[in-house]
Amino acid sequence: MTSSQDNSEAGPPTVSRAIARFISSQGVKRVYTLPGSHVKPICSELDLAGVRIISARDERSAVHMAHADADLTGILGVAIVTAGPGMTNAITSIASAFLARTPLLVLSARVPDPQAGMGALEEVPQADLVRPVSRHVREISDARHVLQGLHLAVSSAMGNDGPAGPAYVDFAPNLLKMRIADWHLRQNWFEPVKRSVRAPGQDSIDGAARLLRQSRRPLVIGGRGALGSGDLLERFLEASGSLYLDTRESRGALSPDNANSVPAQRGRAMAEADLIITLGRRLDFELAFGSPAIFSEGARFLRIGRNIEELSENRPGDVQLCADVDAALRALLKSDFKATDPDRGWREGLIATNAEKSRATSEKMANLPVEADGRMHPLTLIGHINRHVDEDTICIVDGGDILSHARVGLRAYRYLDLGPFGCLGSGVPYAIAASLAFPEDRTVAIVGDGAFGFSAIEIETAVRCGARALFIVANNDAWNIERQDQLIKYADQELGSTLSPCRYDLLARSLGAHGERVDREGDLAGALERGLANLPAVIDVAVTRNAISSDTRSGLANVPPLHAVQAWDDAERAMMDGPAAAPQ
Repeated sequence: MTSSQDNSEAGPPTVSRAIARFISSQGVKRVYTLPGSHVKPICSELDLAGVRIISARDERSAVHMAHADADLTGILGVAIVTAGPGMTNAITSIASAFLARTPLLVLSARVPDPQAGMGALEEVPQADLVRPVSRHVREISDARHVLQGLHLAVSSAMGNDGPAGPAYVDFAPNLLKMRIADWHLRQNWFEPVKRSVRAPGQDSIDGAARLLRQSRRPLVIGGRGALGSGDLLERFLEASGSLYLDTRESRGALSPDNANSVPAQRGRAMAEADLIITLGRRLDFELAFGSPAIFSEGARFLRIGRNIEELSENRPGDVQLCADVDAALRALLKSDFKATDPDRGWREGLIATNAEKSRATSEKMANLPVEADGRMHPLTLIGHINRHVDEDTICIVDGGDILSHARVGLRAYRYLDLGPFGCLGSGVPYAIAASLAFPEDRTVAIVGDGAFGFSAIEIETAVRCGARALFIVANNDAWNIERQDQLIKYADQELGSTLSPCRYDLLARSLGAHGERVDREGDLAGALERGLANLPAVIDVAVTRNAISSDTRSGLANVPPLHAVQAWDDAERAMMDGPAAAPQ
């Protein structure tokens, strides 16, 4: 053999070669994995087919990397994990992709069929374990089922028959080396699987236009469906006079500089709008489940999305527009939806108040004093990071306390965080995948020290694979949301909420990356510049644990029974109780 191309065409076609050809045909450039004997034949054929194999240090990280690759590129993410603990390690990351509705294909192999049920090495019911957090699960034992099984799995992962999310397929390991019949290969299995286009019906467009005409205070809330529709979304906001709120899954759909965006007035906008327009967005815990205790009791909802979760979960829309968001916006822009009596004062007031609050936050971030413990405030760190963020920067945030501060202060145009599953440890693998997918762009990951501990070893992966990302560890030696809550509720107990002082910069150096420790704000700018010049790099920044984050103030750690936020929980209870009975 003289080349991998020669080798890939040699010998009879095997099931593994057919799998590799199918994955390559979907436009997949990178597959994330960990070496394992059960799945080696697939990885070998993928490499021969020109698909890059990225080997992580933990299966959780491999699936996280595939998740980030899919979210950032819009192409199916693919991870391959080996049997037994390889597969069970991956379940946490699969669950994270499930809640995020990320199109993901996870492949594995199981114990050989002749040994099944006999106490075989690594034998667990893999399909049963992963089924609750997958959109589609398939076990394949026959070569005739391989390509049609993969086609169906990818179609399900992309959301053709419901919400998008992870699809899981595993194979009998002996099957992977078997020959696959030529007539299977000649069938039309190697065309890219596309997500079906959903156009809105005219009746629903008419109903949506009617709601818009009647509305005085319209508010658009972005979701996954808004990504990629930026120009249409911008035109719709201007034409309808709507204000806009992004959410973690839609960040980047609209520039943070857009005048219609009012993130600093989120609570007031939700409470006072009379029409809520959701764009491919579930009404989940981050949106108070659509509760009339948080949104105006008389508000009407126009819900735009592809599936039932986005159209009627928790609160059905007064009009439900089952369509792709861009198709729906395009159709609405051609209709007559101009409001007859818009409340321009409300809109202009919120825009002005949002701008003033944003200016005040920026000024505060630039002038925060050193805390009593001698460390800088997390917002001081974020202010310095903002100086290196532009439209070509991908920002990743992972952690508890630092995520809360980042929601207040970070300016990001392209963004990922740990998602609705709250999966600590995703930030480092996300950033590695982002850097590999977009090597010409800047990738900056801001990670809490607790979260960094979950996947710090993947810095070695970044070095080995050439992922030129900047990893900034916000180091307060604590699980700080839990620590602050513990100080309030259990003053005489310290139950694991503080961490030993660690030098993550030295760990990074031991793994082959550039590493620096920053203890004073005066040294931060230079350290960030040097880090960006010597990627991959870890900048370990000492921040105070005394700063109270907004998530701590909101009572997130209270785990209220009705809502994620204590104030929302109180409002819901008050609504349920009703007005006090009048005296007799």
